[in-house]
Amino acid sequence: MAIIECVPNVSEGRRLDVVAGIVEAVRRVPGARVLDHSSDANHNRSVITMAGEAVPLRAAVLALFDAAIGAIDLRAHAGEHPRLGAVDVVPFVPIEGVTMEACVALARETAMAVAERFNLPVYLYEDASANPLRKNLEDIRRGEFEGLAAKMAREGWQPDYGPATPHPSAGATVMGARMPLIAYNINLATDRIEVARKIAAAVRFSSGGFRFVKAMGVTLADRGIVQVSMNLTNYEKTPIHRVFEAVKREAERHGVAVLESEIVGLVPSAALVATAESSLQLADFGPDQILETRLRQSEGEVDKLKGGKVEQ
Repeated sequence: MAIIECVPNVSEGRRLDVVAGIVEAVRRVPGARVLDHSSDANHNRSVITMAGEAVPLRAAVLALFDAAIGAIDLRAHAGEHPRLGAVDVVPFVPIEGVTMEACVALARETAMAVAERFNLPVYLYEDASANPLRKNLEDIRRGEFEGLAAKMAREGWQPDYGPATPHPSAGATVMGARMPLIAYNINLATDRIEVARKIAAAVRFSSGGFRFVKAMGVTLADRGIVQVSMNLTNYEKTPIHRVFEAVKREAERHGVAVLESEIVGLVPSAALVATAESSLQLADFGPDQILETRLRQSEGEVDKLKGGKVEQ
């Protein structure tokens, strides 16, 4: 069985009834499993994690767009997180028994279907994009919904699928295929947004920081604090604990303490194993020492024995 993860980001994190309706639309699709969903009012954004094979995932994404486009109007939307679409970004991620090439094909097929059904501009990104200037999500999203019409009128910024003008209320969407990403935030014990922005600039790759870190500083108005909001695009080469320690050191330089950190959505167990190894200085520790991993392995061995035939 091929397992593909899909992690749509929707531009609504305050009207939880709307988010619930979008999630329920996905749940109703046979073969698509909703693994997690989370909403953030300050970012005004929700992240839905689902998994399955290609055909049901494609159907689930179409159901999600149908629910979201009818309920979200970006002309009345505001939040800390950059966005250009009601359904802002839809990545497909190979997990097990499937290649990146298959996820690229799925992203392109789904993007074409979304554009045709909803008359919506769709940009491809990461591995699904053949345009080297349109690989990075932040480059495509720059200017956001409000600047989208002017951007699309410029040479080189016509969408890969759909009309060459924004949808009046849903903007455009970005769809692609990529490796697993960790959405990781660190909250600081201050309301000084300039501190969060300086720390974000110190750790993100585009301004000289870690190769596989994207970061920005945002305000969490309801808590009176600021946050360094990050995407870790390769947890093996830039592990979570290394980023945490760097942010902590930078915060101390500004006389600020770290309150807490958080992971948005799901995370590969290997990322946490690496963090445990480093933080606890564990010697010769590996995934096989995790109880749940060994249980799954033993269940698999039993299933193989049940499925085999014994010669008498």
